[in-house]
Amino acid sequence: MSNDKVTYELPDNFEELKKAAFRTANWRERMKAVEELGQWKSQETIEILKRVVADDAAYKIQEAAYNKLKNFGEDISLPARKKGEPIKGISKILLRIKKSLPEDHTVEEFKEKLKKMRLDVYDTYEAEKGADFDQWLENTWGSLSRK
Repeated sequence: MSNDKVTYELPDNFEELKKAAFRTANWRERMKAVEELGQWKSQETIEILKRVVADDAAYKIQEAAYNKLKNFGEDISLPARKKGEPIKGISKILLRIKKSLPEDHTVEEFKEKLKKMRLDVYDTYEAEKGADFDQWLENTWGSLSRK
């Protein structure tokens, strides 16, 4: 996926990539934007990638931006993986969604409602958990008390 060719100008779709790099509800778009921005070494792309390293909720996106900056020769440190949950108050958010559904709802209905109500949360955990996302969601859903 990574093409290490570096160009010292801005891509034609720079503004679009800049927006995509910070689109909180789509980690795949952010990853794609980081990959593409990482092929264009300029002050503007370096600043965007540094912000992604510092602020993205998904560690794998931070890591990708960090690697692009290292390829540019930037002196940057990868932040430590955050301890605890990527989103503060996740249990309360998920419990609120569970309580909003009928008593006999399925984990699939819960998953769909989470996606509709809090795509940012869904997206962050999908990026963080990767292939284990569905299992994590089912386990978490099962452990939430309705009381």
